[in-house]
Amino acid sequence: MPTAYDVPAGKLIPRIAEELKKIDTIKPPVWAAFVKTGRHREKSPIEEGWWFVRSAAVLRRIYVDGPIGTTRIAASFGGKADKGSKPSKAVRGSRSIARITSQQLEKSQLVKKEKDGGRTVTGKGRKLIDNISTQLLKELAAENPELTKYL
Repeated sequence: MPTAYDVPAGKLIPRIAEELKKIDTIKPPVWAAFVKTGRHREKSPIEEGWWFVRSAAVLRRIYVDGPIGTTRIAASFGGKADKGSKPSKAVRGSRSIARITSQQLEKSQLVKKEKDGGRTVTGKGRKLIDNISTQLLKELAAENPELTKYL
């Protein structure tokens, strides 16, 4: 069965985001329209459903790297901060966004906390990602017959 490792993240994350929009426990907070996603950003996101895309990306990140904590999740969404004439410096993304998306995924039983720290994907979350990966790989295999060996 194809997994998240077998399909491109750029095609998988929007599909997961569409499924997350159907879940009631995952919704953007009131402040999400005004907040920047990290101190390396100049403005807040313009895209309408960016919260669901970020939640899907966090779910995939936990799937691939789990168990993983919110600080490492925030670091994976970081970037380079422009410090003017000084050299740019690598900074983390918003830990608040990483924490709240992780908590919402936990409420929807897609992610669970580990006793040693960090979060991992539950069976329900793994099933969601694997089913979407399978559908996506079947569509990609229709375009490129070489991919049928992964099915």
